Amino acid sequence: MTGSFASVRVVLVNTSHPGNIGAAARAMKNMGLERLYLVAPREFPAPRALWRAAGAVDVLERAVVVESLAEAVADCGLVVGTSARERRIPWPLLDPRECGQRVWQESAHHEVALVFGREDRGLTNDELAQCGYHVHIPANPDYSSLNLAAAVQVLTYELRMAALAATGEAQSPDWDVPPAPAADLDLYFQHLERVLVEIGFHDPANPRQTMVRLRRLLARIRPDRMELSILRGVLTGVQNLAWRLRTAGSAQATDTPAAPRLEDRQVR
Repeated sequence: MTGSFASVRVVLVNTSHPGNIGAAARAMKNMGLERLYLVAPREFPAPRALWRAAGAVDVLERAVVVESLAEAVADCGLVVGTSARERRIPWPLLDPRECGQRVWQESAHHEVALVFGREDRGLTNDELAQCGYHVHIPANPDYSSLNLAAAVQVLTYELRMAALAATGEAQSPDWDVPPAPAADLDLYFQHLERVLVEIGFHDPANPRQTMVRLRRLLARIRPDRMELSILRGVLTGVQNLAWRLRTAGSAQATDTPAAPRLEDRQVR
């Protein structure tokens, strides 16, 4: 089974300048991609987007506008986010060539998202935490800031090169169950945090980096749907056990005779 451009979407987050949206659409169509998602764009639709799109107006006309990154990638089995700087917590990292190869390979099996951040500051840490991989374009360190459309062009070019290099069928992952989509992973993390708070392991008032590091662990492992279902079952079992222990403790406290009042005690 070969990869599919139809399974790949480009996601632009909170884009400031509509001209960059049009230029990104043109870069996508140059490389054979047509699915554009826009997360809370500052100005869209807009004439400047149409001018910059040139012959890719059809990509803009079909663009999907959503309010959050979670909504844009909810059904994706692979989410790759662009990052221009080092993070406090290391994350699984790809270079553009590795990114193109992985995206092409996995696009044969599930939806894939390439996520690009704001022109001035990229993706937030919370947004990057929703990505299974980060991709960094190794530009000139003395002038490393890439225009948004240029970054889209680099990564979509590498994807096209990976597609052209594939001879015959693309390598099929040796796996029996598809990866868990991003929306299911988000639900799992919400469930996990509730349980950790219930059992006193995690303090929301002093979270430190506990949940971020646990997210990184799952991003590195990339559980499939069945594995994630098992993990959710484990959390439910922990909740049930904690409830039984609390209930038993309350019952024991109720059954314990009260200490006699001072006036009822025998004076010896």
